[in-house]
Amino acid sequence: MQERSSVAELVEQLRKELNRYSVGGKLPSSRALVERFRVSPVTVSRALAQLSAEGLVVTRPGAGAFRAGPRESGTAAVGDTSWQEVALSADGSAEPSPRTVDASGVLVSLASPPPGVIEFNGGYLHPSLQPEQAMGAALSRAGRRPGVWARPPVEGVPELREWFARSIGGGITAAEVIVAAGGQSALTTALRALAPPGAPVLVESPTYPGMLAIARAAGLRPVPVPVDADGVRPALLADAFKASGARVLVCQPLFQNPTGAVLSADRRGEVLRIARAAGAFVVEDDFVRRLVHEDAGPLPRPLAADDPDGVVVHVSSLTKATSPSFRVGALAARGPVLERLRAIQVVDTFFVPRPLQEAALELVGSPAWPRHLRSVARELKHRRDALTSGLLSRLPQLALPHIPSGGYHLWLRLPDGTDEPALVAAALRAGVAVTPGRPYFSAEPPAGHLRLSFAGVAGTGEIAEGVRRLEEAVNGSTARPRPANVLP
Repeated sequence: MQERSSVAELVEQLRKELNRYSVGGKLPSSRALVERFRVSPVTVSRALAQLSAEGLVVTRPGAGAFRAGPRESGTAAVGDTSWQEVALSADGSAEPSPRTVDASGVLVSLASPPPGVIEFNGGYLHPSLQPEQAMGAALSRAGRRPGVWARPPVEGVPELREWFARSIGGGITAAEVIVAAGGQSALTTALRALAPPGAPVLVESPTYPGMLAIARAAGLRPVPVPVDADGVRPALLADAFKASGARVLVCQPLFQNPTGAVLSADRRGEVLRIARAAGAFVVEDDFVRRLVHEDAGPLPRPLAADDPDGVVVHVSSLTKATSPSFRVGALAARGPVLERLRAIQVVDTFFVPRPLQEAALELVGSPAWPRHLRSVARELKHRRDALTSGLLSRLPQLALPHIPSGGYHLWLRLPDGTDEPALVAAALRAGVAVTPGRPYFSAEPPAGHLRLSFAGVAGTGEIAEGVRRLEEAVNGSTARPRPANVLP
């Protein structure tokens, strides 16, 4: 049983039993709970912490856990917070773009569905695919390094910057790399550094909802540029630069999220040429280079490797290939913009904690790292094929125009007339969580879509069951199924 499931089950059991105790009554000791429920001390500790966070129990170091009273459990008189609506919107008329932030598109891939629900909406590797032992060993070795708790250079530990520079290639040096706290943080730094509030920023359509949320939170105006099977479309990109006056394009040239497209060889140089002519930067979000599938073949180099003029600001991360909590990434850039990026990151976060940087160095320098990447490449191909096969067999009415050879998801077009929110809700009732397509579009979407992740599930058996449940939801929804052209 996964630890998360054990914690959830113990929380539910204890929640049901709390009424047996008077207010202030002491719960059984942690040792007694371990013996009674046959769980680990860590599971007990986490369950009590969850109940404490809910205001149901109070933990007192050295004394134990006690049932919370009315005031402790949050039942005190509720204050009037309506004044905040005025404060948060004051001078709003002077702002070029609204400051409200919609994080729903991000939370879809971060929220844990109820027990028993199959996660086709995940954005990270399933725990069985994460290199937990290797990460634990790396963290342990890093903890023994002299000076590991000392303040690191604000740009990052030099050896880690060098490793990221080598992985990018193209003559990028360690001096042109800044270590960041994961890809999301690096994207936030890049957009804040490159565009003032109110400015337009060109984005692929569809694109990663987390990036759209970053842009809007910074007061930027996302301008969509459509993508096809070969990536962003150069002619439309040139038109968008001209019409909007934008000075930034954010793109994912490799296994784009959500379409899985790879920017074709003939478009790579053209995209850089168009951006250079517009006096604009290209933020390259190279988020899943380390989640290539076994059958992918040689990968194209990062755009930054073919850019001597400093057009590209490169973003990469170790998080997708390791664990959601292993938040180590990098920004790479050439020219004066590097100092701007550095200044923004220092103001926001100071630096990435040195123990985590040292652990990253230990991990990527260990023999376990290439073994892990090969294992993930095999397993992702296996899971992708299982999901593709299941969809073709059970749900041919859902169009699957592109089967990627990297990344962790498939992008499906729904039949015309499908109520996307209703289908997503029906799927959850059927026991499978899927990601709606609407948050991936910065403007009106051309059709309904779903994104299905095959990395966050336990294995191919769970994939097969998830497709069966999705078929049940589709057949019971208001969709009008029709045959669709699907690539074999």
